[in-house]
Amino acid sequence: MVSLSWEMDRIHTIPLIRMRRDALRTWSWKVKRIFDVVVVATALFLLSPVFAATALAVYLSDPDAPIIFRQKRIGRGGRLFDVLKFRSMRPIEAGVSDAEWQPSEADRIGRVGRIIRKTSLDELPQLWNVLRGDMSLVGPRPERPHFVEQFETSVPSYRDRHRVGVGLTGWAAIHGLRGDTSIEDRALYDNFYIENWSVWLDVKILIRTVGSVLRGTGS
Repeated sequence: MVSLSWEMDRIHTIPLIRMRRDALRTWSWKVKRIFDVVVVATALFLLSPVFAATALAVYLSDPDAPIIFRQKRIGRGGRLFDVLKFRSMRPIEAGVSDAEWQPSEADRIGRVGRIIRKTSLDELPQLWNVLRGDMSLVGPRPERPHFVEQFETSVPSYRDRHRVGVGLTGWAAIHGLRGDTSIEDRALYDNFYIENWSVWLDVKILIRTVGSVLRGTGS
């Protein structure tokens, strides 16, 4: 005899498991894109002085280098796009940057770069990525193709995180899983987010992200 839990039902003696409705097919998932556009458009307007000041500081730190850093990342369904950031490091060849996991701060990150990375100001141009539809405000953080290829072969659940659009912040990020942290744990947290998504969960993640940024601990 199989004991039934709250997730189970039965027809006569045959146990059945109730399947969670796929959130990606609900009407509320469509609201996610509308929410992204409204919030980002408002943020771009309100933060325009911060954008200008940050761009000026980056330019003055090295007038010969570009203000905006572009790098190929993997989005939903494996689609390539250019992620945008304020440049925080000394430029090097793209091939080296794309395959470099953790840069040496002593060699490549100057004073302005350390400040904008600490305050997450370097991430502000990604609001434009969200407005263009490359990203969402909340979702799994995008990774470079070189590392995605490695992780998809070594971490079974890593590929599943590309079921949805990548995000400016995410469930894994607010739990400290960014930078040099466990890829297995990131995949678990990202897939938990996808499988348990709700509008309220997005709002909760954004609130916690704003708190982390104000404390200077990143997202």
